[in-house]
Amino acid sequence: MKSYIYHNPECETSRNTLAIMRASGEAPEVVEYLKTPPSREQLVTLLSMMQITPRDLLRRKGTPFDELELDNPVLNNAQLIDTMIAYPILINRPIVVTDKGARLCRPSERVLDILKSPIAQFTKEDGDVIRHAGEA
Repeated sequence: MKSYIYHNPECETSRNTLAIMRASGEAPEVVEYLKTPPSREQLVTLLSMMQITPRDLLRRKGTPFDELELDNPVLNNAQLIDTMIAYPILINRPIVVTDKGARLCRPSERVLDILKSPIAQFTKEDGDVIRHAGEA
């Protein structure tokens, strides 16, 4: 299976995640989701694969979250998904899909557990070094 990253090149976490994937030997298909948003069906599938709710995937910072009053508990999952489709910036990122699963990779090192051959050590853009001990 080909790996995918739903990516925003303006996001440091997304850039770090993509760099970790490439350093680990992955050649993911990069989907710049702000230019090519997922369809409703794709978003529902991603949520199911990640086993999270639409509310768990909502991004607040730098989005119209507050103006749209998305913290309103009356809003149901379908309404939240429809809003993310209308405003893709509300979809938190990066989302990575590999043959080992799908994951919202915040922080970026969360990607290591779903890579076939994760790199043992990686230095992020900010200089932080992450280490991956591998599977026990």
